[in-house]
Amino acid sequence: MNEQKSPQQISLEKDYAEYVKKITPTHNLLLQMLKAFITGGIICTAGQFLLNYAKNSLGMDAEAAGSFCSLILVLASVLLTGFNLYSPIVKFGGAGALVPITGFANSVASPAIEYKKEGQVFGIGCKIFTIAGPVILYGIFTSWALGVAYWILKIMGVL
Repeated sequence: MNEQKSPQQISLEKDYAEYVKKITPTHNLLLQMLKAFITGGIICTAGQFLLNYAKNSLGMDAEAAGSFCSLILVLASVLLTGFNLYSPIVKFGGAGALVPITGFANSVASPAIEYKKEGQVFGIGCKIFTIAGPVILYGIFTSWALGVAYWILKIMGVL
């Protein structure tokens, strides 16, 4: 069972380990967090600007202004995705660009763009929710489970 490794095999393993170490990307966690914070902050600041603009300049109520803000952010994200400009933002900002509503819109638009050459049904129709589908599924399931738990606790008189 104990096989003796030849000097050539040991050398190859050592070379391979050095190669892996050389090509494996190193990440600075603090820098990544700073970039995510800045990117997410810019997106949220743009959203707040849109919200204030809709309320103050367009005279919308809070609910309509929120819908307006969401619509414009989703539209901007889809357009940036379509022009292949959202990928560099994600590469720079990481979770700061993926967590807001703009990242969700990007996750729906990207597969639609990528698979459009396969046709409307088998391309776009089948692949559009490959990334966003699990988020939608588990989001709905979790909200349902929490609603049932809240209902049970309400019946029991805990809440």
